Amino acid sequence: MSLSFIDAQLALVPEISSLIEQRYHLLKLIKLSGPVGRRPLSTMSGCSEREIRTMLESMKEQGTVDISKEGVSITGKGAEILFILHDSIEERSGRRQLAEQLVERLAVRDVHIVEGNSDRSELTKKLLGMHTAKQFRSLINGHKIVAVTGGSTVASIPAFMHNEELSDLLFIAARGGVGEELGLQANMIAASFAETCDASYKAFYYPDTLSEEAHAVFQHEPAAKEMLELYSQTECVIHGVGNAAEMALLRNSREEEKQILTDRQAEGEAFGFYFNRHGEIVHRIRTVGIQMEQLQEVPLVFAVAGGESKAEALLSYLASAPPQTILITDEGAANKMLSLM
Repeated sequence: MSLSFIDAQLALVPEISSLIEQRYHLLKLIKLSGPVGRRPLSTMSGCSEREIRTMLESMKEQGTVDISKEGVSITGKGAEILFILHDSIEERSGRRQLAEQLVERLAVRDVHIVEGNSDRSELTKKLLGMHTAKQFRSLINGHKIVAVTGGSTVASIPAFMHNEELSDLLFIAARGGVGEELGLQANMIAASFAETCDASYKAFYYPDTLSEEAHAVFQHEPAAKEMLELYSQTECVIHGVGNAAEMALLRNSREEEKQILTDRQAEGEAFGFYFNRHGEIVHRIRTVGIQMEQLQEVPLVFAVAGGESKAEALLSYLASAPPQTILITDEGAANKMLSLM
């Protein structure tokens, strides 16, 4: 049996493992939050301020962080170390094995799991954004039109998307819509992606309150027809998955609509479609956007959601998700999903 260099080190000095993981975790916190002060780092990491001060002094000497009056920031060397250590740390954490179990049982292309539980930590939501951005950058080559949905988790991704090589992309909203909190609307998020990638975007505004007759007329409007054509050409989709009851509440759905969701046992929501635990569509809101049958033909699909509370919603959507789906979630949701299955 041959040992890797890091395995050999750990066999000789086992306590190095916990020290490496502690510094790795601290570097990740600094990358996500920097410039950041010692006190917030202490709160986020669970270490005392004295421990943080000692580690930061050592890390500054090693050239992995910069310390200024604005706070602590990661250096280029620190970011490179994070990248190099990622696979090894993930292997030892057990998250990779957990992901492999989910891939097999969900029949999707891949699963990536970040540490933590989004229900308890905003930092974990940032980790979801950072990891989605990393996977997107590595797989987007050759694809041009990217559709994104709304929601706080998808909104966390653009901050990690800086890359001049993405300027030829076009970001669009996966469905038309207005009325949600401004910063979480798909149109605003598409614009945010475009800004950080130096790319283009196209907004599409659609009132969710249109009557059936007005909806039929609206689909023939030039703006709607143009978006329908773009949806047919979409090559990548980045979307969240919502809890059915929570999404109905956020959309100020009518009481009779909420009752329909209850009666039909809706658990998850994506793209304005509501799913039961078997992955069947039991309701949909009236909108213009990517259809589920179109999603089956999109080469690259990222489903991004975390938190133990999202487990049922994720399972309901993933029961009929395209097999090319890449799920990016957290330990809270992943462990709960496995327990439910």
